[in-house]
Amino acid sequence: MTNTAARARLLELVKELAVVHGKVILSSGKEADYYIDLRRITLHHEAAPLVGSVMLEMLDEAGIEFTNAGGLTMGADPVGTALMHAAGQAGRAIDAFVVRKAQKSYGMGRQVEGPEVTGRNVVVLEDTSTTGGSALTAVEGVRKAGGNVVAVAVIVDRDTGSKERIEEEAGVPYLYIFGKEELGL
Repeated sequence: MTNTAARARLLELVKELAVVHGKVILSSGKEADYYIDLRRITLHHEAAPLVGSVMLEMLDEAGIEFTNAGGLTMGADPVGTALMHAAGQAGRAIDAFVVRKAQKSYGMGRQVEGPEVTGRNVVVLEDTSTTGGSALTAVEGVRKAGGNVVAVAVIVDRDTGSKERIEEEAGVPYLYIFGKEELGL
């Protein structure tokens, strides 16, 4: 499947499976008239591989060079895994990781789990973003672990200020596959 066809099919699936209309309270505490439940996409047998390939293509087109990708658990976990698998299918070695909200107080005491990020170029991922808070928490955790964050990338941008906040506070590019206009929202 070409990248254009993969992106078009992913958009169809997001509209069909993930967009839920009605009043909801978002993780940011803000109220919205719709909810985008991207776990219905990132954990779906057809959509997850599309997420990985379309995300990888978007990052490549933007010239982002990286060896690791992941973000704050739980929204970013399947996105990182999809990207890792898409890279593997393309013969590339990109490792996934997960970031806990806080450093563990037991075991190895890590906040970033998975293959080492120290000294590596890292992309922080998220499924969707409203305020950018989850991605910024992940950026902070990765930086504390010694990773070099080179971009933040999400599947859907809600166009509520995440891009501006992340680019200002984290100082890295913010990329997204779909904006809310493409979803008809």
